[in-house]
Amino acid sequence: MLALAPEGQAALDTGDLAGLLPAGPPALREVPAGLRPRGKALPEAGCALLCWPGAPPVTACVAAPWPKPGRIVIERVTPAVPDGAVKRIAHEAIQVEADVFIDGHDALAVDVCWRACDQAEWQRQPMQPLGNDRWRAEWRAARIGAHEYQVQAWVDVWATWCQELQAKFEAGQDVRLSLREAAQWLAGVLDNDAPASARRALAALEQALDQGLSARLLGQLRAPGAWLRGAGTRPFLGACPPLPLRVDRAAARYGSWYELFPRSQSAAGHGRFDDVIARLPDIRAMGFDVLYLTPIHPIGHTRRKGRNNSLQAEAGDVGSPYAIGSAEGGHDAIAPELGSLADFERLVDAARGHGLELALDFAIQCSPDHPWLREHPEWFSWRADGSLRHAENPPKKYEDIVNVAFYDGARRRMGLWRALRDIVLFWAGRGVRIFRVDNPHTKPLPFWQWLIAEVHARAPDVIFLSEAFTRPAMMYRLAKAGFTQSYTYFTWRNGKAEIEAYLAELSRPPVADFFRPHFFVNTPDINPYYLQNHGRPGFLVRAALAATASGLWGIYSGFELCEARALPGREEYADSEKYQLRPRDWLAPGNLRAEIGRLNAIRRANPALQSHRGYRALPAGPEPVLAYLRQADGASNLVLVMINLDPGRALLASARLDAPGHGENLLTGAHEHWPEGVVRAWLSPESPYGIWRLPAAPLPASPI
Repeated sequence: MLALAPEGQAALDTGDLAGLLPAGPPALREVPAGLRPRGKALPEAGCALLCWPGAPPVTACVAAPWPKPGRIVIERVTPAVPDGAVKRIAHEAIQVEADVFIDGHDALAVDVCWRACDQAEWQRQPMQPLGNDRWRAEWRAARIGAHEYQVQAWVDVWATWCQELQAKFEAGQDVRLSLREAAQWLAGVLDNDAPASARRALAALEQALDQGLSARLLGQLRAPGAWLRGAGTRPFLGACPPLPLRVDRAAARYGSWYELFPRSQSAAGHGRFDDVIARLPDIRAMGFDVLYLTPIHPIGHTRRKGRNNSLQAEAGDVGSPYAIGSAEGGHDAIAPELGSLADFERLVDAARGHGLELALDFAIQCSPDHPWLREHPEWFSWRADGSLRHAENPPKKYEDIVNVAFYDGARRRMGLWRALRDIVLFWAGRGVRIFRVDNPHTKPLPFWQWLIAEVHARAPDVIFLSEAFTRPAMMYRLAKAGFTQSYTYFTWRNGKAEIEAYLAELSRPPVADFFRPHFFVNTPDINPYYLQNHGRPGFLVRAALAATASGLWGIYSGFELCEARALPGREEYADSEKYQLRPRDWLAPGNLRAEIGRLNAIRRANPALQSHRGYRALPAGPEPVLAYLRQADGASNLVLVMINLDPGRALLASARLDAPGHGENLLTGAHEHWPEGVVRAWLSPESPYGIWRLPAAPLPASPI
C-alpha cells in the first residue's frame, strides 16, 4: 500500500482499512529503505510504502480458562454485586432472576439455593419461568450475618416425559413406547415418602397403556410434578458460582439519627454524660431512634485548636474532639471531663430505655499526645526531618492530628490493624453496636475489608456508617468492602432534576443492592448553602426531603433551631462546635421540634419510608415542585410526597398520578379524592411540603 500526504502532515492511521488488509503486522524489511515510514506521520508531500505479507492464525488456547463446560447454561444472575455482597435485612425479600437454558427440548428444574455461611446444607426455592429462558424466585433470609446463594438447574426428567407425551398425544402419534419408558422410570424413583399423587400417576400410565392416553390421564401425570422434579438423579446438574449476601438487622436500612457533642449539653460549663441522659426524653420526643455522639475520648494538648479552627488555643479552649489522645488515654479511654466508663455504660442503658440506640464516632486520628506515639512510634508517618505528618483531607487541614501508617512499605502493619479492631470490639463490649467512621476513604480499602469482617465474626449485628464525601467510585467501593451505610451527595443536591436523577440512581439496581444511602441534612463540617440562604422554610424542605426519600436520615443538633450562621463564603459554621462549647436554648422560638417529630412519626408508621428502594418520580408543577411516590416491598404501603424546592414563595402545586385516586393527608388527617388523577396542594413557606398515604398498588416501571 502506498501512503501519500499531499496537503500538510498526515498521521499513518490504517484503522479505517481493517476490512481490506490481510492479517498480521506490516513488514518494513520488505520495503526499500527510502520508502519506509519514519515515525507515525508523513510530512507534507511525503509518501511511504507499507507491505503486509500476512501472518498465520493463533492456534494456542486462551490463557484464562473458560468456565467448565456443561449442557445447562446459567447466566445473568441478579442481584449480583461485582467484588461485593448483595445487602438485605433479615426477612427482607430477595428476588433472584437468571437466564437458564439447555440445548434441545428437555424441560428444566431450576432452584435458587441459599445458606448461612456456618451451614452446610442448602435451603432451596423453585424458580418459575418468565419466558425467553428467564427464571425468577423470591426468598428471605432470617438470620443476621454472612450468607451465600446460587442458582442450580438440572433436567427435570418427569416434566420432560410429560412434555413429550403431551406433544405426541396432540399430534396423534403412537405413545405406547413412551408410556412404557415413563412408567419404568417412575416405578424406579417411587419410595415410601412418595405422595399419593405420584402413585396415582403410575396407575394412570398403566391405564393409558391398556386404554390409550387421554387429556384426563395427562392431567393426572402432571399432578406430582413438584415432588418428581427432584426425585432420582438430577441429570446434568449445573450451578452458578455462589454469590455473597450480607444480612443485617433492621437498623441497617431504617433509622432516624440525632448527632450531638456531649460536652455542649450543659447550660453551665462543660457537659457530662449525665447532661446527655437528661436530654434523652427530648430527643426521643422528636422521634429519633439513634443518638450519635462525636468522639468522647481524651483530647490532646499539643497544637490544640482554638475557636473557629484557630491555630493558637487560648486558655480554656476545649480543642477538637477529633484530636484524640492525651496522657489520660487514647481511643479506648473517655475524656475525664465527660465522666467515667461506668457513666458511659449508664448512658447506653438509659438511651436504650428511651428507645434510642447509641452510635459512636470511630475516628482513626491521633493527637501528638496519643499514647501510641510513645508506645508504637513505628505506627506513624514521619517526615524526612523527623517531624510527624499532620492529617489532611484537602482542602481541609488538621494540624492538631497526626496520621498512622497502615503499611510498612508493601507489608501490613498488623499490630496497628489489630489494635484498631480491638478498639471497635472494646466499645462493642460496652453495648455500642453502631459506629460512624470518619473519613474512611483516606485509609486503605484492604484494611476496612479486614476490620469489618473481623468485627462481624465476633459481633455480626454491628453497623458501620461510612462518612466518605468523596468520588462516587470510592464511596461505592467502601460499601462493597463492608460498610453498612454511607453518607451521600444529598447535601449538595438541591435542584429538581438533580434530585430526581440522584434518587433514581440510589433506589434502583445495581446501586441499591449494595449501597444504603444516609441523608444527613447538615453535619458539624457542612453548613449547606441552601440552609444559609432559605431560612426556616429551607430547613423544613430539607428535613422533609431527607426523611421521605431514604430510610436513613439524620440531623446534627442545632438544625432543629434553624442554625445557619456561617463563616463568610463557606459551608462552615461560625463559632463551630468542633472547637468550643455550644450550649443552646432548645425551646427557642421558631424551632422545628414539632415538625421533625411529625416527620419521624410518619416514617415510623409507613414502611414505604423505611428503605431507599421503591422510589418513582411523578410529573409535577410548577417547576420548583418535586413529587414522588415511595412504595414498600410487596406493594403493602404507598406514600406520595410533594415538596416546593423554592420555599420562599407560596404556590399551588400539582402532581399527576397514573389514574384517578384518593389518599389520606398525613399532615392534616383529611381524606382527599382526585377524580382526575391530579393531586393539588397549596405549599407555603410555613408548610412547603405535603405527604399522603395512598391505597397500595404496584408501581409501574417509569424511568426518569
